Amino acid sequence: MNDPFIIERIYQAPISKVWKAITDKDEMKYWYFDLSEFKAEPGFEFRFYGEGKQGIKYLHLCKVTEVVEEKRLAYTWRYDGYPGNSLVTFELFPEGKNTRLVLIHTGLETFPQDNPDFAKESFAGGWTYITGTALKEFVEKIEV
Repeated sequence: MNDPFIIERIYQAPISKVWKAITDKDEMKYWYFDLSEFKAEPGFEFRFYGEGKQGIKYLHLCKVTEVVEEKRLAYTWRYDGYPGNSLVTFELFPEGKNTRLVLIHTGLETFPQDNPDFAKESFAGGWTYITGTALKEFVEKIEV
C-alpha cells in the first residue's frame, strides 16, 4: 500500500500545450476541476471540491511545492477534516512531436483506510480517467 500510484500517458500534443493545460486554471476546468484560482508558483495554495463514490463532497486542500517550466509540477493534496497528506507530481517528457506524461501520487497510505473514497483503487480510477480520457481529449483536440 505504501507504493506510489504511477501512470504514464503519451499525448499527440507538444509539451507547451500539455504544460498550459496542467497549469492554466482556464484550461484546467475543461479536463480537471474548475478551480477558482491557480498559479504554477511554489507556495501557492488552492482548493476545490471533489465528490466521492457515495456523493460525499470533499474539500481538497493543495499547495504547489515545485515548478520546473514545461517539465515538472508538484503539489500537496490533502482533505479538509481528514488526516493524511499526499503529493501529486506531473512530469513531462518530449517524445518527438508528442509528450509523455508521468503522474505520480505518493502518500495515499496516509489517508483513512476505512474510507473507500481514499482507497488506492479509487485514486487509480480517478487518475486513469483524468489522464487517459479527459486530459488526452483536451490536449489532442483539433482547434479550428
